[in-house]
Amino acid sequence: MSPAAPFAGVPRWVVGVAAVGALFVLLPLVAMLTRVNWAEFLPLITSESSLAALWLSLRTSIAATLLCIVFGIPMALVLARSRFPGQRLLRSLVLLPLVLPPVVGGIALLYTFGRRGLLGSTLQFLGIDIAFSTTAVVMAQMFVALPFLVLSLEGALRTVGTRFEAIGATLGARPTTVLRRVTLPLVMPALISGAVLSFARALGEFGATLTFAGSLQGTTRTLPLEIYLQREVDPDAAVALSLVLIVVAVIVVGLAHQAGSASPLRKSARS
Repeated sequence: MSPAAPFAGVPRWVVGVAAVGALFVLLPLVAMLTRVNWAEFLPLITSESSLAALWLSLRTSIAATLLCIVFGIPMALVLARSRFPGQRLLRSLVLLPLVLPPVVGGIALLYTFGRRGLLGSTLQFLGIDIAFSTTAVVMAQMFVALPFLVLSLEGALRTVGTRFEAIGATLGARPTTVLRRVTLPLVMPALISGAVLSFARALGEFGATLTFAGSLQGTTRTLPLEIYLQREVDPDAAVALSLVLIVVAVIVVGLAHQAGSASPLRKSARS
């Protein structure tokens, strides 16, 4: 039997529109590649300021992702497994950073944890100064990245249902044991995918970081901020650093897609 056509069952006009959309995404990346100064590429991305921004971005993004996992798993469990008044409103508020401009999120964080903020004045009295520090970078990244993990995990929890958890409970397992031995293994691909997407969002965060943490080299100046600043003084460096960020993003998205493809739900759907 001859192999099926690659676009069998899809109208040709749909394929054409999809191709135009793909070109809209890919052509700017190709155009940027044509502007890379390959002769100076390595010196540009290994300068002191570039390396400092890169390592700061990686460190803070990893820290923000770990915090997203710590807080995102309980939040997703509560939203997926509980029923209480105001649940829809709470879900909307949790997912609000997905639609808010990052600058607005940075302003909200500043008026909460800044020196004259809702909690910042009390924290400063205790000797804790958060705004315009590396901690502020992590918090800004976590603020915009947390909804990605919650959304991915809540959807997976609703899809798998509670049948296996109920079986574990009838066998005498405690709720924490059921969570650790049954629930989390079932949704592990979604958890990994959500964590990877959260890391990618944290790595590319710009607006909230600039507003809440500022741009201090080695302290709060992440790679996106370094690219923005270099664009004004050294466009070649900005393009080179942008390419580095794109490569990291492609790797991260590939890992997220691979984790999603490993989902037991997708395997059963394919079979």
